[in-house]
Amino acid sequence: MSNAELLKELRIERHQREDHQAGPRRWPWVVGALVLVAVLSVGAGWMLLGQHAIAVKTATAVSSSTSSDAGAVLQATGYVTARRQATVSAQITGTLTAVMIEEGDHVEKGQILARLDDSGYKANLAAARAQADSAHALVDQYHAQIEQGVIDANRLQTLAKRGLVSKQSAEQSRTQVNSLRAQLNAQQEQAKAADAQAGVAQVNFDYCVVRAPFSGVVTTKDAQVGEIISPLSAGGGFTRTGVGTIVDMSSLEIDVDVNEAYIGRVKPKMPAEAVLDAYPDWKIPAHVVAIVPTADRGKATIKVRVALEKKDARVVPDMGARVSFLEQQAKPSAQPLQGVLVPANAIVKRDGRSVVFVVDGDKVRQHTVSPDPQSRGELSLLPAGVKAGDSVVISPPAELHNDSAIEMKKP
Repeated sequence: MSNAELLKELRIERHQREDHQAGPRRWPWVVGALVLVAVLSVGAGWMLLGQHAIAVKTATAVSSSTSSDAGAVLQATGYVTARRQATVSAQITGTLTAVMIEEGDHVEKGQILARLDDSGYKANLAAARAQADSAHALVDQYHAQIEQGVIDANRLQTLAKRGLVSKQSAEQSRTQVNSLRAQLNAQQEQAKAADAQAGVAQVNFDYCVVRAPFSGVVTTKDAQVGEIISPLSAGGGFTRTGVGTIVDMSSLEIDVDVNEAYIGRVKPKMPAEAVLDAYPDWKIPAHVVAIVPTADRGKATIKVRVALEKKDARVVPDMGARVSFLEQQAKPSAQPLQGVLVPANAIVKRDGRSVVFVVDGDKVRQHTVSPDPQSRGELSLLPAGVKAGDSVVISPPAELHNDSAIEMKKP
């Protein structure tokens, strides 16, 4: 076929153009479809932008590796506290000339921690001692005068009997001896007062040295050389009220808050087992020391003191801990449970299933879980679905769902 014939085949005849123009006009429908798509897109964007973040509270899932959870009547969380700690300060106001401690130092009772400028107190002590020495010198002088007066009085008494001197002279000598004795007594009292003043000056001088009140570990260093330290807050922020804080590590224990509804399960001297958040695989034998007889109205909890039966350098104040209160002492050979522990109120029902919401950035992911039936008290054991260290939402609100945006509630 030639090129001319091909062009003839491609040519549109007049009647074909007329038939095409006579057909239905479709362009209004196309425009309408485009407008509808635009409206739907804007609406979807508005819905996405208008979605607000839900304020929630969270808790951390911890590993459940204790051998006693199955026999626990109650589980609660708390913090390690020191029953014996002190912020050491001087008993006088002065300028620090030496600070001999750093954070983490072990100190013994009576060990020197710091020194204050003692020049003024040293001068006062020297003056008080000199005054006391002078008072005692006068006492010695009166003793010598009395001794000589007694000799003179005896001699005049002998001469008066012989008629060589008048009786009046003998009586005057005895009166003088009695007067000296009275002056001696007064001077002795003044010497005691001078000794007391010297003692006060010595105490103030000793206060220039700050010593450890008990053996422990320095947890904070609060002052530096050249700063003024005072037992009072005089001078505002320019005056330090302490050199540092010492903690007696042998006095560490755990304070836990137990819900009022479960406090009846806890008894004094009850065996327990503690697990630190920092060492989830380390089980520490413990026992209940006391149930503090007061309740927290805001949290509806009661504080329980739990003593650790084994001391270890890894335990430090303010560490998070979980305590299992046991019916009987845990057996080391028992098979530990597997999974993680989460607060019981973190598990809710959605569509007939138990779920938890795990924090993922600024959103949450819904996880279906099967709580272990052995879970009791405020914590529930989840064998699967959540990993140790995950943050889960406590008491999830009804509007919370998978992929919801969240924000943390302010305490």
